[in-house]
Amino acid sequence: MIVERQDNEIVVKFSARIKPSRMQAILDYLRYEELTSKSTATDKDVDNLLKAVKKGRWNRTKEELGLND
Repeated sequence: MIVERQDNEIVVKFSARIKPSRMQAILDYLRYEELTSKSTATDKDVDNLLKAVKKGRWNRTKEELGLND
């Protein structure tokens, strides 16, 4: 494995013997870290957002199934 810094990027080179699926899982995690690195959201913020999304989904499902009576 070779790790290099080029301008504002870090370049990592691996042997071709590594399974692509395993590498993708690692890359997905690193992408998540990159996307959330500047987030100021707390666990409570995330929980509240998830609760609101689930409530909205349930309300839409009830309406689609005619259960709002």
